[in-house]
Amino acid sequence: MDITNQDATPALIALGETMVLITPHDATRLAEADDVRLTIGGAESNVAAHVASLGHRTAWVSALGDDVLGRRVNRAVKDLGVDTRWVAFNSHAPTGVYFKDPGHGVHYYRAGSAASRMSPESVAHVPLEDAAIVHISGITPALSPVCAAMIDAVIDRVTSAGAGSLSFDVNHRAALWEAPIAAPVLLELANRSDIVFVGLDEAQTLWGCGNPDDVRALIPAPAHLVVKDGDVGATEFSADGTTFVPAIPTEVVEAVGAGDAFAAGWLAEKLAGSAARERLQGGHRRAHLVLQSTDDVVGIVTTDAGR
Repeated sequence: MDITNQDATPALIALGETMVLITPHDATRLAEADDVRLTIGGAESNVAAHVASLGHRTAWVSALGDDVLGRRVNRAVKDLGVDTRWVAFNSHAPTGVYFKDPGHGVHYYRAGSAASRMSPESVAHVPLEDAAIVHISGITPALSPVCAAMIDAVIDRVTSAGAGSLSFDVNHRAALWEAPIAAPVLLELANRSDIVFVGLDEAQTLWGCGNPDDVRALIPAPAHLVVKDGDVGATEFSADGTTFVPAIPTEVVEAVGAGDAFAAGWLAEKLAGSAARERLQGGHRRAHLVLQSTDDVVGIVTTDAGR
């Protein structure tokens, strides 16, 4: 990674909540596990960490509780090679926590968290217009009305500047908002973005899409639309046409975090100037690593992150 100018705007800036993650050491169900680990997890910081590990400067923007868990999260993300200079600490709100139940989803304890109180003013000082890519997800607008307003402001700023690209991962979380409420909001945000990632299963749940072409018909605006279809593969729609690359056969331990890894692998290849096939292959390679672990971020050399 190029660290010659730490004051320069990173190539990728990701915005969103990261929480403390408690997960079994292996694939044991949470109800039966006796041995668990305390680590971290968050869609946007996951992306930033993967992209950093692939040789690009990245930053993560968020808010944490001014507490021991918040400091631990910040240190862990920083130890993964991500710039955390724009992370704020809130003494009046806690750091979110969630538990991973391998093979059976996650359990969130994030209501009223510091990140859920972020607003447009929280990012007013962040040079979003100067980054090559600003990455957000559909999780953040579901956290609170002020977070939704922040995402609107971020999209407006990046797209109005016209210099970098706005990357949006649909990332529908049914535990945060049900599909009938989320569907129109996420569709609008997708069509305001330059790069969009969405799972075909998400698109089926949200909009009734049966195949990637259906998704493109609903989301025609982005310059790059990537539709992921689990262990089948991924399809990219762009000005160069339609490109499909099959997934890497994988023995899955835990699927949570694989979507973030895919997006990061794709974005790293985009920053490197790669073509569509190489972008999709890069996404599959990172997802393949994460699918074989209970961690959200693997295959990265750290300085004892989350110790």
